[in-house]
Amino acid sequence: MKRVKKRVKNTRKKRLKVIFAILSFLTISSLPVVHVYATDSKWKDIIYPGVYVDGVNVGGKSLEEAKKLIEEMYEKKVISKEIKIIAGDKTYSLNYSQLDPDYNIEETIKEAFNYGKDENMFSKYSLIKSTKKKEYSLTFNYNAEVVNELLDKIEKEVNSQAEDAKITIEFGNVKITEGRNGTKLKRDELKEIIINNINSGLTQELVQIEAPVEVTKPTIDKAQLEKMNKKISSFSTNFSTSNGNRINNIELATKAINGTILMPGDTFSFNEVVGERTRERGYKDAGVIIGDSIQSGLGGGICQVSSTLYNAMLKAGIKPTERRNHTLVLSYVPMGLDATVDWGNIDYKFTNTLSYPIYIEGYTKDKNVYFNIYSNEELSKYTYEMSTEVYQTINPKMKYIDSKDLYEGETKVIKAGSKGYRVKVYRKTYENGKLINTELISNDYYYPVDGQALRGTKKATTQQPEKNDTADTLAVEDNFVEAQDDAKVENLDANNTNEEEQGNS
Repeated sequence: MKRVKKRVKNTRKKRLKVIFAILSFLTISSLPVVHVYATDSKWKDIIYPGVYVDGVNVGGKSLEEAKKLIEEMYEKKVISKEIKIIAGDKTYSLNYSQLDPDYNIEETIKEAFNYGKDENMFSKYSLIKSTKKKEYSLTFNYNAEVVNELLDKIEKEVNSQAEDAKITIEFGNVKITEGRNGTKLKRDELKEIIINNINSGLTQELVQIEAPVEVTKPTIDKAQLEKMNKKISSFSTNFSTSNGNRINNIELATKAINGTILMPGDTFSFNEVVGERTRERGYKDAGVIIGDSIQSGLGGGICQVSSTLYNAMLKAGIKPTERRNHTLVLSYVPMGLDATVDWGNIDYKFTNTLSYPIYIEGYTKDKNVYFNIYSNEELSKYTYEMSTEVYQTINPKMKYIDSKDLYEGETKVIKAGSKGYRVKVYRKTYENGKLINTELISNDYYYPVDGQALRGTKKATTQQPEKNDTADTLAVEDNFVEAQDDAKVENLDANNTNEEEQGNS
């Protein structure tokens, strides 16, 4: 019996030891969980450690504390901040107060406060104990138009056009003036720098920026112009029979061309250089060729300018890239050597195919229009001679109109016709007086102009006077007019042609 009791007692002791061991284990195991829970509870209403807002440590602070701290550091002090922009010898200021500044402080602080709050208990504990930093940035909202207005001002005051070197001709002497560099603000680059500083330099009270400015060089410098040291060709035509309006137009167009400089490869357009012929620009009505007749048109006469320049350029060794002859023969240049122009329709163009720049001098004097072409003296060894070949003559037709005012057999010319021509122009090139090349320059067609005459249909009567005065006189007049055709073709009515040849059409 005693043994049984002893065994029972020992069994109880063993059970107690097991229970004690289990309780001890459970107690020890629950300690970290309790610690994690306690830690999480401590940081529940404050921002986790290691959290920064634009470099400011807000860890351990409540939502309101963090908000107050950031507002004091940024929102209340920002109006005193300033950006200074240095552009050359000028300085420009941009005060943050001008920008209507506004930060998203409340939004950013809430984001910082909520960092890690939605994780599980152990992840939160890990974040709290971590030394890793978590950075949040404020967004700075402002009125960007203020920046654009400042850039407009800087650009206006900094930008300057480069000035090309200039050349003037006085009594055949060449005078060259040096050009000047220009400056250009790199607006987009400066704007990016300003905006980056506004958004990232919030802790600095003063930011200084050196404005990026580039130097622009002249298109034409003195060294290039110095290559134009000699007159290589010239050509002139006379307009002594022109009326006042036509003279005015010739002078305006010539002045527009005078002083033109063309570098190698540059293209000249008569219409672009002279511009549109309008009353506002001083042009007046004068004779222009339209079809086969001469009519009044604005800018009449300037084709004498384009034709004179055309010949000067041919003698300088430069052929046209665009050129058209008139429909009728003119008097101031040989057939095939005219160049008509019409704003928006017909242009005279050429490209400087020489190895040197050229300078065009144009002026009027004593009712002559002159064009002198200057370039390098090396080119003066070349001379050019133009020759024309009329290889077809087209006789005009006579159109008859019945007239009851004339007797049968009687005719009366009311419009004299003129012949048409097909003409080739050749240019001979000489080097130091020796012929080295002959080339076809143009192949032109000048329209014939048909004549018109009245033809009698009235029947003869006994009361008809003897056939003498009227009929004979008309016949003589007809023969006289027909005999003048050849002379008219050569001069196309010298007065009208000189005064009323095509100017703007």
